[in-house]
Amino acid sequence: MQKTLNEIAKLIDGKVVGNGDTVITGASGIREASEGDITFLANSKYCSLMDKTRAAAIITSEDAQTKAKPIILTQNPSLAFVKIISMFTPDDAGHPNGIDYTAVIGRNVSLGNNVTIGAYSVIADNAIIGDDVIIYAGCYIGHHTKIGNQTLIYPHVSIRERISIGNRVIIHSGAVIGSDGFGFITIKEVHHKIPQVGSVEIHDDVEIGANVTIDRARFGKTVIGRGTKIDNLVQIAHNVTIGENALIVAQVGVAGSVIVGNNVTLGGQVGLVGHITIGDNAVVTGQSGVAKSIPPNTMFSGYPARPYMTNQRVNASLQNLPKLISTVRELKKKIEELEAKLKDK
Repeated sequence: MQKTLNEIAKLIDGKVVGNGDTVITGASGIREASEGDITFLANSKYCSLMDKTRAAAIITSEDAQTKAKPIILTQNPSLAFVKIISMFTPDDAGHPNGIDYTAVIGRNVSLGNNVTIGAYSVIADNAIIGDDVIIYAGCYIGHHTKIGNQTLIYPHVSIRERISIGNRVIIHSGAVIGSDGFGFITIKEVHHKIPQVGSVEIHDDVEIGANVTIDRARFGKTVIGRGTKIDNLVQIAHNVTIGENALIVAQVGVAGSVIVGNNVTLGGQVGLVGHITIGDNAVVTGQSGVAKSIPPNTMFSGYPARPYMTNQRVNASLQNLPKLISTVRELKKKIEELEAKLKDK
């Protein structure tokens, strides 16, 4: 496929600066691009790359321009480039089709239209599978579990009993949905298991990364809100509620009964203690340890987590600690010398 820069600009509602007849034959990252490719730059601090890239043209914004290449100006270069990638790199993942003869399907299972079930997958009794669902090889879908339309489940995913999965959900390999919550009562040094009889409810347009674990509730539901995206290796404990459009980055751990609001971002390796609330639109930066609730529309950082600017000042003070200790020692020495002189007098 090939298109001119003018044709591409019309597709993404952009403005061409330079030769609009430049022919584009592919799309790639700014460092990897070769002749004929179109690329993008979303952050103006990397403007130096615009003069170094081999790409034929660049999608960018008003605050990041160059005369070295033809460009397309757009308000959101990242989103525009997503559309371009889809055009030049069609989805050729080659999802399987149909129901493999080795799949095991239980009693009273309801299968929608155009369902795919891969080799050696197991669909337990009374499960409900919606239209256009793709379940790859080696998956387990528990009894009375419901999966909505157009959901994509990659190999070796385990979804246990009485779980509800919405429409257009993507679940990557190795994820476990509905495992028991971690609950025990210790009596005379013996740990007695607390039954976990609740479920998990995952709303529409959620994406769940590889090897994510989402525990079922002790009672009620563990809930993942619409549009939330969860990165790889995240642990979400029982009775957690995560709101809509949250971003949960790799290796986050969320303890039981936490409430995470809408549009919250949790950076990599953030840890949340149980029974706290993270307000809407809050951001918690990577490796922070959160022991108390966080208000809406704030940014927290550090261990223990503090308001971001407070934590920055604390870190800056820590950097000066060796110098401060040296200064205190010098002052102590001078005080001792003064005291000695006064004593002699």
